[in-house]
Amino acid sequence: MLQPSDWVYTDTLKEHFMNPKNILQGDNTDEFDGVGMEGNLSCGDQMMVVIKVDKDAEIITDCQWKTYGCASAIASTSILSEMVKGMTLDKAFDISPKDVTKELGGLPENKIHCSVLGDKALRAAINNYFERNGMDDRVRKEKTKVVCQCMNVTDAEIEEAILEGARTFYELQEHTKLGTVCGQCKEEAEELIEKYTHLHFGE
Repeated sequence: MLQPSDWVYTDTLKEHFMNPKNILQGDNTDEFDGVGMEGNLSCGDQMMVVIKVDKDAEIITDCQWKTYGCASAIASTSILSEMVKGMTLDKAFDISPKDVTKELGGLPENKIHCSVLGDKALRAAINNYFERNGMDDRVRKEKTKVVCQCMNVTDAEIEEAILEGARTFYELQEHTKLGTVCGQCKEEAEELIEKYTHLHFGE
């Protein structure tokens, strides 16, 4: 049986997996000011993040969460929930998976995509707070662009494939079926591979 000591994970990550912080107890979210949900249970990963906010200072005073994800998703969201306490809503919204990974001391490359669920759910919770408080002009939605018209593949799907390990155009095709009809999107797709690989992995 594989022991935690055998994992190729940092001590910080193992600590946040074995003793996760700020887990939401129960299903009642009424006392929270913002609720965000990301993922899909049918795919094995789903994340809920809830926040309490000091409305005058727009600072997050509490952040709790619940997930059905893997060890990396649990550890990533645990440390994220600690990081954002005391942050302004705008600063917390801009936290990236790379920031979370750095705080954990690194993640195995094939697990980087697990750190994405938590920050996406956090952004959804912040947007939910703005919507609840009549600040629709503050809501920031992620805009996607269709890169492959033939297969209707977006830049967001390309980014997800990079996070899951695709590094070449052909690996991207295996993940998304992009460029398998006319191939006109190849140049733009390769530019996005370089962009997202550098953004998330510093390569």
